[in-house]
Amino acid sequence: MRTTYWEKNLYELIRRTSISLPTDVENALKRARRLEAAGSSAQWAIDSMLSNAQQARAEERPLCSDTGTLIFYCRVPAGIDTNALSASIRAAVARATRDGYLRQNTVDAISGAKYRTNVAHASPVILFQHGARKTVDVRLVMKSASSENEGRQYSLPNNELGAGADLEGFRECILDAVLQSQTNGGGPAILGVCIGGDRATGYAHSKIQFLHKLGYTTRVKALGRLENAVLRDSRKLDIGPMGLGGKSALLDVHIGSLSRLPSSVFVSVSYMCWAFRRRGAVFGPGGGLKHWLY
Repeated sequence: MRTTYWEKNLYELIRRTSISLPTDVENALKRARRLEAAGSSAQWAIDSMLSNAQQARAEERPLCSDTGTLIFYCRVPAGIDTNALSASIRAAVARATRDGYLRQNTVDAISGAKYRTNVAHASPVILFQHGARKTVDVRLVMKSASSENEGRQYSLPNNELGAGADLEGFRECILDAVLQSQTNGGGPAILGVCIGGDRATGYAHSKIQFLHKLGYTTRVKALGRLENAVLRDSRKLDIGPMGLGGKSALLDVHIGSLSRLPSSVFVSVSYMCWAFRRRGAVFGPGGGLKHWLY
């Protein structure tokens, strides 16, 4: 693996992710704007978001001052040198930090001291999935602190919510997560949800849902109906963008599921703010760029 070649293309992936809101997210914001009353605070808030996105792209600066945790999802062929690919990702992160496309957001858990290149133990997060493929698919999600802080996990049945271990109970949990976030998470939001799994795998699988394009509906019919119900019912909460009131508390919700133990029923909800920085690229086995994703 030619490390310098990989590093160049991965650096460009980071740069694009940091400064440019993906088209599907921008279009979803425009659709949300049409839901709101003309001249309302909700419309004004979405107009500001769209303006900020355009300005960040034009000025080539980070869309948000919190460039967040960097999570790289890598689908690779069997036999590829993942140590070398990881080293290239870390080198690209360090360079992007020095160049100002990433802020110094990584700190020591105990002392709070900054890692000035954002490279540390478990930073960035790099996840590999091996398969029968010839290309390398790398997708990057930047998860800000404000959105990460709004993640929630429910164990069912939940007496406080009156939620049972069924589809209606799942709906109650997800809508409660939206209500609890309100002004804190930078809505309108995108939710990634996992039904099942354990406490660790549930959260991990909920974040994988962010790799779907907005507008995607799961092929699992029961979960697809649940996605539609959550979107529909979220509009009745009168939360709106940034908690200013209105219909667009959510841009989209993606729900996946994992097998579970009979007596463990978890609903894990990961939250992403409107500044949904997620991009990807497909590379040849030698690091050559095939095409961009999103």
